[in-house]
Amino acid sequence: MQKPLVALLDQAVAALLHAEPRQLVALVEQHGSPLNVVWPHILRQNVEALRAVLRAHDVRHEIFYGAKVNKSQALVRAAVQADAGVDVSSVYELRDALRAGVDPARVVATGPAKTRVFHAELLACGALISVDSCEELAALEAALAGPARARALARVLLRYRPESNRNSRFGMDATALQHCLQRLAALRGAVTFEGFHCHLGGYAWETRVQAIRELAASVAAARELDLPPRMLDIGGGLPVRYVDGDAYDEFLPAQEPADYRTGRVPTSYYPYGGRTDAATWLHNVLAAPIGDGRTVAQYLNAERLVLALEPGRSLVDQAAVTAFRVTQVKALADGKHVVFVEGSSFSACETWFGSEFLVDPVLLPADPERAEDGAPCAAQFAAYIAGHSCLDDDVITNRILDFDRRPAPGDLLVYANTAGYQMDLLENEFHRHPMPRRIVVHVNARGAMEFSPD
Repeated sequence: MQKPLVALLDQAVAALLHAEPRQLVALVEQHGSPLNVVWPHILRQNVEALRAVLRAHDVRHEIFYGAKVNKSQALVRAAVQADAGVDVSSVYELRDALRAGVDPARVVATGPAKTRVFHAELLACGALISVDSCEELAALEAALAGPARARALARVLLRYRPESNRNSRFGMDATALQHCLQRLAALRGAVTFEGFHCHLGGYAWETRVQAIRELAASVAAARELDLPPRMLDIGGGLPVRYVDGDAYDEFLPAQEPADYRTGRVPTSYYPYGGRTDAATWLHNVLAAPIGDGRTVAQYLNAERLVLALEPGRSLVDQAAVTAFRVTQVKALADGKHVVFVEGSSFSACETWFGSEFLVDPVLLPADPERAEDGAPCAAQFAAYIAGHSCLDDDVITNRILDFDRRPAPGDLLVYANTAGYQMDLLENEFHRHPMPRRIVVHVNARGAMEFSPD
């Protein structure tokens, strides 16, 4: 029997799952399974939590919502309503951000392989462009030379590849950065240099501090070229806590191959029960020593630099759940079972990356009264969760989960906190099933929940 990994739930989410389970069952009946339920106001709360840390350190700042994290337009609108900018990585994300009402000057475009169409629309609206390479700077220069771009002025950041990510294909080393700075000095008047950008893999705040230390020399070099930077953008990677840290620490070493359908324990996971939340992570960055007796916050202020962040997952922390409807429970060999749900692992995609979403789903009965009247399992019922496709690897949870009662057709399995790169990263229309629906929850003045399509 595995250690449970109970999902941490925002009180608004808990109200739907535990106080109004019939409502969610009815919503799935109306909109289909799987159903993604989104709470935009939670994103606004998450923005404010980060702002509180930045204000406490008296640092000028810009928060760009990493729109790639989720396809919900309601979440983009919530970011704009929270006075955040938007980080876009495609022309389609750009168009959605503009539709949501963002000030184009508060859009930053990241990504290493921007198309000519993407560049053209970024130039036309005046967005900030993170230049990933010398080649991209040359492409921008060519775009600016055309007659149609006579009115355009490019606003750029230069993307640095820190030493800790030296094998990454993203960004430039210090030598390429210096080459681009010299080219920008020659392009003065057509291109406005606004600063530096880096985006690191992993979730360690220490690597962000080291990247800022490494960039200090480039900040000084830019000033010597009369290209004063105004911004350091350190990207995203702020951690999210999905489950209790103690429970997570107990779970990891207790795993055995028999706990998984595959007979293998995955070799890596997102840190679902990490001890550091996004606000603490940000405080640690700002309070860290950078040299000369100064903290990062003091360095930024002395250099008159805006600290920019591109949080995605941490801004949508707790902002959505995904509900799957149970279709069938099947007995397998050796007393094992599989629970089939209406939907696929493309809508809960961690298993496709050789990992596992280490958050136990919440089992909601289709008929709460029948579930209460029914006898509980004599022993806990164990099963893994599979999707409805013909692919053998269409498995939502390879872990053998323990249930207090046997799931029944029509019941819901609800995965909490799925907004961050989980519910729609790989969603598709395989087998011609329609794309899963998203609905938005608003709490009215009377405290009642209201639902609308996203």
